[in-house]
This record gives sequence, structure tokens and C-alpha cells, in this order.
Amino acid sequence: DSEGGLYVCMNTFLGFGREHIERHYRKTGQCVYLHLKRHVIEKVPGASGGALPKRRNAKLFLDLETNSDLNSDDFEYEDEAKLVIFPDHLEISLPNIEELPALVTIACDAFLSAKSPYRKQDPDSWEEELQASKHAKTLVQLDNGVRIPPSGWKCSKCDLRENLWLNLTDGSVLCGKWFFDGSGGNGHAMEHYKETGYPLAVKLGTITPDGADVYSFDEEEPVLDPHIAKHLAHFGIDMLQMQVTENGLRDNDIKPRISEWEVIQEAGVKLKPMYGPGYTGMKNLGNSCYLNAVMQAIFSIPEFQRAYVGNLPRIFDYSPLDPTQDFNTQMAKLGHGLLSGQYSKPPMKSELIEQVMKEEHKPQHNGISPRMFKAFISKDHPEFSSNRQQDAQEFFLHLINLVERNPVGSENPSDVFRFLVEERTQCCQSRKVRYTERVDYIMQLPVAMEAATNKDELIAYELKRREAEAAGRPPPELVRAKIPFSACLQAFSEPSNVEDFWSSALQAKSAGVKTSRFASFPEYLVVQIKKFTFGLDWIPKKLDVSVDMPDFLDISHLRARGLQPGEEELPDIAPPIIIPDDPKALDIDDSSVMQLAEMGFPLEACRKAVYYTGNLGAEVAFNWIIAHMEEPDFAEPLVIPAFGEVASSGAAAFGDVGLDNQPPEETVAIIISMGFHRNLAIQALKATNNNLERALEWIFSHPELEEESEPALDMVDMENNANANILAETGPEGPRIKDGSGRYELFGFISHMGTSTMSGHYVCHLKKEGRWVIYNDLRVCASERPPKDLGYIYFYHRIPS
Repeated sequence: DSEGGLYVCMNTFLGFGREHIERHYRKTGQCVYLHLKRHVIEKVPGASGGALPKRRNAKLFLDLETNSDLNSDDFEYEDEAKLVIFPDHLEISLPNIEELPALVTIACDAFLSAKSPYRKQDPDSWEEELQASKHAKTLVQLDNGVRIPPSGWKCSKCDLRENLWLNLTDGSVLCGKWFFDGSGGNGHAMEHYKETGYPLAVKLGTITPDGADVYSFDEEEPVLDPHIAKHLAHFGIDMLQMQVTENGLRDNDIKPRISEWEVIQEAGVKLKPMYGPGYTGMKNLGNSCYLNAVMQAIFSIPEFQRAYVGNLPRIFDYSPLDPTQDFNTQMAKLGHGLLSGQYSKPPMKSELIEQVMKEEHKPQHNGISPRMFKAFISKDHPEFSSNRQQDAQEFFLHLINLVERNPVGSENPSDVFRFLVEERTQCCQSRKVRYTERVDYIMQLPVAMEAATNKDELIAYELKRREAEAAGRPPPELVRAKIPFSACLQAFSEPSNVEDFWSSALQAKSAGVKTSRFASFPEYLVVQIKKFTFGLDWIPKKLDVSVDMPDFLDISHLRARGLQPGEEELPDIAPPIIIPDDPKALDIDDSSVMQLAEMGFPLEACRKAVYYTGNLGAEVAFNWIIAHMEEPDFAEPLVIPAFGEVASSGAAAFGDVGLDNQPPEETVAIIISMGFHRNLAIQALKATNNNLERALEWIFSHPELEEESEPALDMVDMENNANANILAETGPEGPRIKDGSGRYELFGFISHMGTSTMSGHYVCHLKKEGRWVIYNDLRVCASERPPKDLGYIYFYHRIPS
């Protein structure tokens, strides 16, 4: 807002600036508002005694959404509040107990004394305050030689692979209760406690450098374990030994990685600050640099600028009564903050002279604080809603998913990233092939470590490092592997083995290889260098490499060619359906899960895909993902129902009306994974009382319905399906793509500093107006030495033909 302060509707408790308050009144008819102004008193440094402070009328929006720390010792402030009655704009100063009804006075007092909603949005305040367990200090751990690997866990009694708990006394890995913590289990962890009395257990999958979920069976509640690092190290889990310093860098990062931090942040060079539209910084809300870096890159793209900032008046006019819960409103607000220039202004000459005279630099109150945007975009997401560091690539895909689900206008800005991948799968025994297409948004390039051009230096460095470690000396100066970009591109295009490949030509499992090509080239190509992996010591590691990323990229040779002369296609025969008698005991194939996860899909979605397709391999599971990726619970944890109970009680339990009379979703998913349309699967199951085998026979005996299923059942599905709007948007014509040439120019990259995505820091470099600019949270400066070889995610735009 401008100097006019903030108007709060006393009915909805939503805040509006002076420019939008009249529009809200006309839109809603609400006529009573609280008008808040904040007068900031800035203390004159060095002034004391009778010296008068400088007084200025501050923007309230500055206090709420920018990086002005008005609670510091440099400021004092006074608040002014008035009650405003529309349409006459009658103002009544507060407090006022004579002219106002008692109910209004009470409401105003309650609002003015309430805690700041921005502080309430701090994720720390959402977490339950746990108490330290009485067993933590005196816990006895058995010296039985148990070592827990970083993956591949299963319950030692029933082979379940989810909701697993590690007993901190003897290292037993056992499952929790059925539906406990949102997932299934048979209660073997509790049974073990009753048999042994070992009180504490930690949930596998929740362990991070910041802590873990610990449960006390004796105290019957979640607890804190102040000695969790020591207790986990007893079983070979030592990732918690890393201590965090003030800047987020961990102790074991400092020496070997100090050069990386210096190079990426361009430390040691006096960088010139940049001001104005498009040069606005973003406050770090506590490990939120991944969000800052991605959003700076996103709003440097004209299509996103036009969609949200260009449509800002229309988006605000048609926003819901609660705009804090509207994605497009929050995107438009953030984009306006970054691009308007209102929050990126150079210091006044008088302030510069004052700083020179004092020989110190006072930080300017520039930049925005994306608290409300982060609160909304991370809502209901277990990772992004926390204060932990996250992976920028995962956040980018999460953002694109939200853009897809919340269309703005006729043009979807995420279309510029979308491309089609042609996957050619060949049976090594029959030599027959299958061509499929899938949608993607990121080109993931493997790091070809074997192609390093400085192998001799790396070997010498490793010898020196080991000698120094054995002698207790400081490690030698880091030598970074130099990887040619051409080698990474070649590794991307080479065939890869397909795990658990089922050949329809042989009607049996066989060896298969897969190659990927571009069926279309996007307008903007996002390239990720796959640097992150896990070590056997549980520590997420990053391959510290230098890749000579080109300014100009030509991938035209990766254009898909389709079925070639002389090639014979694999028969279109579905693999046999295997339904276990006890679905809770299904062994989920980890290799297929990881194959899907490496494509960028959420881990929980990959586990569900493999489970619901009966462990028939990554290729079949991938089809399930494509069919379900728009569903709201796509990335939610796998919840395994009792299959027989659901199948038999579906109609009886819920009646015969509308959505409640739907076949079991897992049965529908199996049929969809075989290539049949969702509407046809539902119709077949309804016709056969939800019997899977009979439903398949019904489909094969009604071939005429396969072609008619889409148009004939659209209206039925639109009425009965909760995601009908998503299905309607997809349409029979397939995904929207913007194909063109495969020649690109680099315009931005995001770099990561630290050993893993769970720690460290992200920085964004963008090329604007012919020069590179570094965006390091609030600091926006002209870049002198952009470290293009150390990036993690690169952004290219197509060169016009």
C-alpha cells in the first residue's frame, strides 16, 4: 500500500490497501473497517539527552511484507487506529467508548490486542510442543552389532515397508499400528515393547539433521529425545552429528566446501547493488532460500509476468472473499512486489553521506517478505510447510503443479516449460520395440564422473586428503572434478536398463533397454544437474563437480524419430494381473520406486504407483502416475485399505447415489494402468459388482465401448467424479505444448552450496539487460563472476529461428 496504511474489514478480518478498499466495499457490501497506520520514529544515531528523533509516517505494508525490522533498537513506533464507516468514509478515532456501541468497541479492542497473524503463520508455532522423555537420559542400548542401512527397511516380523519404527534399545525395526500416523501397520512395535520393556522408538523416514519423530511406549505419547544423535549413532546413523552454524553451514562443510560458498556468492568482490523493477530481494524466512531462488527465476519469464502481474487488476477484482487462500492472488501479489520497483529503491543522498561519514553501511529497508505466499503454497505439504531446507527442483515441480491446477486466463504460463518425451523400450531377446510418450518439465542430466578431465589431480588430492586425515592435519585445498557438458548430454541419451521388464512378445519377464528423446522442445528448457545422492553412512551427499555449461545449447539431435523402418512393435498385450491375498503384506519394489522418483515425481506417489500396479515394473507404474498426477492426494502417503472389505462393502456402505457408489480406486487404477480409459474401467466394474477379473472380461467382450467410452461417459463422469474439472481441462487433444527448434540460450541458473539439499544455501543468477545479476535473498547486485559451472538448475530460452 502507499502511505495510506491498511484497512481491515471488521466482518471478514481481511486487510486491504487504500487502492482496493472501495472495490471490496462495492463487492461485498461490508461497511465497517478498521483503518491502521503506523508512525515510525527512527532514532538518530549518537543523539542523546534532549535530541529530537526523526519522525516519519511509515507504510504499514512495509512493516508487514518487507524486510524492515521495526522492533530493532534503531526504531520506535506508534500505532494509530480509526473506525471507518462506508460509503460516507466517516472516521472515528480509537479508543472511543462514547460514540460506539459496546459490541463494536469490544471487537476493535480484541483485534488490536491480537497477536500478529504473520507471527502466527510461522511454521514453528504450528508444531506441537513436545516434552523430553524421562527415559532419554538413562536409556540403555544393547551392544549387539546392529547397523541400520539408509534404505530398504522392512518390519522384521511381517515384512511391511511402511510406518516403520526403530527401537532405540536393541535396533529392532518393526511396524506401527494399523492406520497409525496415516499409514498401515500391524502393531509389532508395540508388541515388542510389551515383551521387552524397551521404551523409545524413532520413526524411520523422519530422521533429518534437525531431529526425528520419537515415540515413548511407556509414556504413551510423542516425546523429545535430547540425546537422539548419540542414540542413532549407536546403530550407524550418524547424520545428526553435523552441527549447524548460524548461516546454515554445517561444521563438516566448512573446510572442504568453503571455496564453493565463496565462489557461488562471489565473496571477496565488492558487488554493486541493483535497484528498481525486477531487482527486488526476498527475505529469508528461515531456510526459505530455495523458494526465493525459484520465484526470482520464475518471475523473470515474460509469460509469468503477463499472466499474473499483467492481469493483476482482474485477478484482484475476481479474487474470493478470502484472498489469502487464492493461489492466483498470492502469485500476483508476489510478482507485483518483485517487478514494481516499489520495494527496491536506492538510498537517499543524505543517507549515503551519513554512511560515509560514519564509515559504516546501514542495510536498506528494501525487499519483500513472502510470508503469506509461503504459508499458502506450502499448506498441507509436510516438507515445504516446515522450516527445514528443501530441494529447489522439488519446489519448482510443486509450483508448476499448482499453476496447472489454478488456471489464470486463457493461457497457462506453465506451458512454456512443458515438453513431451518419447521413450523407446526394446526387448533384448525378441528385439521388438514399444514407443510411448510422457509429459515432463525438467531435463535431468546425470553427472558423468568417469569423464572427468582432471583424473590425475583428483587421485593426487584424494591421497593427500587421506594422509592429512590420518595425521590429524587440515585437509588440502579442494580439487573439484571437471566434467564436460557433452559427457553429461551423452549419458542422458544412452540406453538404460529397464528393471523387471515384462515383454509382451515373450509374455514373460526379460531384459529391456530404454532410450529417451524429445518429442517436442519447450519454449523454456529447464536443465537439472543430478548432483545429489545418498551414502551408506546415511549422509546425503553432493557430487562436487564443475560442469562447463554452455551459453548456447543445441539439442536438435535429440529430436524423437518414432517407429523406424524395419522395427517391429511389441504386441499390445497387458501383463497378468496379480492381486495378493493380503495386500498389506505386498512387497513394494524399491528399484521401481527409485526409477520413478528420479524422474522428479514425489516419493509417496511413486510408492503408490508401484503398489497399485502390482509390482509390474516402473513402466506400468508410470502409466498410473500419468493418470493420477492431477488428483489432490497424489503426493499423500500410501494408505493400504483392506482390499476385500472395500471391494465388497463399497455400495452397501455408502448407498447408490452419486460419488459414493464408485468402485474401489485401487481396482480402477489397475485397469487404467493397462491402457483403458477411466470411464470404461468404472463402467466395467459397476457392471461386474467390482470383480476385477470379470471386469476385464467384460471390457474385452465389449470392444465397441472402448472407442465410445470417452464421449459417451463424459457427462456421467463429470457428475460423479470429484476431479471432473481437471479431466475436462485435459481433453482428448492431449497436453498443450509449444514445440519449436532445439536451440537455446542460457539466461539464469540456481546454485546450491553445502553437502545436501537438507542443508546449505541457494543463490540465483539471472541475465537481465545484457548483464548477470546475483539474487542472494535480500541482496541483489550486479554479478562480476557468475559461477556458471557450479549451478544446480539452469534456465534456457529458445533462440528464435
